[in-house]
Amino acid sequence: VQLQASGGGLVQAGGSLRLSCAASGSTLSTYHVGWYRQAPGEQRDLVAEINSGGATNYAASVKGRFTISRDATKNMMYLQMNSLKPEDTAVYYCNTEYINRYGRRTTYWGLGTQVTVSS
Repeated sequence: VQLQASGGGLVQAGGSLRLSCAASGSTLSTYHVGWYRQAPGEQRDLVAEINSGGATNYAASVKGRFTISRDATKNMMYLQMNSLKPEDTAVYYCNTEYINRYGRRTTYWGLGTQVTVSS
């Protein structure tokens, strides 16, 4: 599975961006898809995810501002980011994880897209 994230850029605080992640080679997992971010000198952290059954989960810092979604017909996932803050500045990565009947998990990462929020 290859994942390609896009949509990053430079935006002023309070603005919005929509990140997209296109999957190829296989369909996105129904087990888990997610967006993560990594700021310079920091670890990569979960931003938002959709788990099996469609349940969504958000980091506390983005709850109410960001929305994760997926489009199975296009084999894509999205992250709508509103009311952006300078602390949202990071490289954003999309991720999908599969689990087989034996419980073995396989994770795929896309190349990141830079989001920079100016104050």
